[in-house]
Amino acid sequence: MATWARDAAGGAELEILVQPRASRTRVVGEHDGRLKIQLAAPPVDGEANAALVAFLAGALGVRKADVALVRGEAGRRKTVRIAGVAAAAAVAALARDGGGASH
Repeated sequence: MATWARDAAGGAELEILVQPRASRTRVVGEHDGRLKIQLAAPPVDGEANAALVAFLAGALGVRKADVALVRGEAGRRKTVRIAGVAAAAAVAALARDGGGASH
């Protein structure tokens, strides 16, 4: 399994590296042991965090309320908990969404 995903109580925890202000929101692969996601939203007033939560919820088929930022609210390196999803299922869904390539 990917090093950036692990099972946690009631769901999965993902280690993510975000790149705000990208041309579009997408998974670009693995970087430094984290899943790298480019976000179209700017890192202003929580917009990038909200975009990340919405993107992950859509990609994993869960409600936005099931996606919680555990660490890294103000930084590019984030830990996100997804309720009701196994780590293996999260890896498969996000790889389908365009991830999986190493950077």
